[in-house]
Amino acid sequence: MKEKTNIRDLFSYAAERNTFLKICAPMVRYSKLEFRHLVRSYGTDLAFTSMIMADSFCKSEKARLNEFTTNEEDTPLIAQFAANNTIDFLSASEMVYPYVDGVDLNCGCPQRWAMAEGYGSALLKTPELIADMLGTVRRNMPSTFSVSVKVRLLSSTDHKRTIDMCRQLEATGITFLTVHGRTAPEMTKVPVHKDALQEIKQSIGIPMVANGDIFTLDDAEQMYLQTKCDGVMTARGILSNPALFAGHSSTPVECVKRWLNICQQADTDITYQCMHHHFSFMTESLLTKRLRYELNNLSKEKQKVYEFIQTHLPLDGVIDDVGSGRQYPEKISCTYSERNYRERTTVVNGGRKDDSTAASAGSLYDPEASEGNFFQSKRVELDATTPALDGDGESTVDGVDFMDGSSILFDE
Repeated sequence: MKEKTNIRDLFSYAAERNTFLKICAPMVRYSKLEFRHLVRSYGTDLAFTSMIMADSFCKSEKARLNEFTTNEEDTPLIAQFAANNTIDFLSASEMVYPYVDGVDLNCGCPQRWAMAEGYGSALLKTPELIADMLGTVRRNMPSTFSVSVKVRLLSSTDHKRTIDMCRQLEATGITFLTVHGRTAPEMTKVPVHKDALQEIKQSIGIPMVANGDIFTLDDAEQMYLQTKCDGVMTARGILSNPALFAGHSSTPVECVKRWLNICQQADTDITYQCMHHHFSFMTESLLTKRLRYELNNLSKEKQKVYEFIQTHLPLDGVIDDVGSGRQYPEKISCTYSERNYRERTTVVNGGRKDDSTAASAGSLYDPEASEGNFFQSKRVELDATTPALDGDGESTVDGVDFMDGSSILFDE
């Protein structure tokens, strides 16, 4: 079992210093072990895994190998799960417990497939179910282990509805909660409702993390000052600039060099897609439009990407005292037991054997089956002929609407 970090203590230490925790959001495809190492080297205090489907994690060794990797330095770390029932969330939490410092329930993802299957922000319609899932995990895990939830506003005008829900969830004994400052239907061009976040913070007694529209350290500090939150979480901002929390207004070249070193060390442990997309996002301010287009459309060979980066960015002249020569520890070989999950599903099924091959949008979901909406949106910006139009004349990829030139790829 990995040595654990007490998440509650992290919030307490930050409060004692009159500051806030700087948090990297759970992002589908992108919040992997290697990226977590990168952002921690630039001031991130707490990192989340990508959103993991709890049912897949419980049923499939392949899913566990694909969706979760860690090592001894990968802390503080919270695993975020998408679940729509107590058995899946509790069982997945028990299985991942030896390797993380807490688990989080995603109640904010607004993607259509997730909503249709009762995941993500669809759960906001049934706060009693959220409370049951959180309460069950809280009762069955050690008190020092963090249990949390990520939600959205229920209304942009009636703050009491969201406050009542947050109080209901607080009563389950959770360690903290994260609130995204928009409702599920609101596009990213709608400003975050900081007044609502401030009221929620004033109405609960546990730490609250504020999320939405954080693209610079100044944005994070302003969010802290205006809402009195205990932590600030960023997604799109830290994708484009992993050095955001260190105060850099855009990605420094040394950060790209550090990412190159991490990827080369990771070798086959990191997928081409993850490696390539991060390079694409973080070099947006460093490359011309023509070079960005070339980078986005390289053939799928890692070495070609490495050579492109080394050719077009002045990496040799960059001195990186932190990342240069840095050797990252080997991955931990994680082992899991499905026994509790199998026993629970057998009872629920009335003694019948659980059919692990039963298809559902959750268990079949493969985040790397496509390029992803955020990456596609960047291509759209470079090549106006890329997006297909749906019947309403709106550009979509994988059935997810683009939001003001971006998309709701993750809960941001």
